[in-house]
Amino acid sequence: MTTYLLHRPMTPRTAMSEESMQRMEALIPKLAHIAVQRARRQALATSGKVVEARNGQLIESYADGVVRLIRTIAKPVAVAVGTKRRAAARLVAREKTSI
Repeated sequence: MTTYLLHRPMTPRTAMSEESMQRMEALIPKLAHIAVQRARRQALATSGKVVEARNGQLIESYADGVVRLIRTIAKPVAVAVGTKRRAAARLVAREKTSI
């Protein structure tokens, strides 16, 4: 009978340097972009269509290249890094009071 080691043996971890952490954090946008592209391709391959927001429009893209406009939507709001937006909380509170 063969026994396989399914996990790495526990080794002490060293603290990550600030420079190393910043390099890894800088990769997040690129990794996110790759993940979105991969998910889009997978969705097109499995269901044949994807719903996307582009340039203030909600569109349905099909695997054969056909694009259908669903409706016009509000354009995205640019937010500076580190800024906290509270508009969503006000909208939720407003919806609760109107019900």
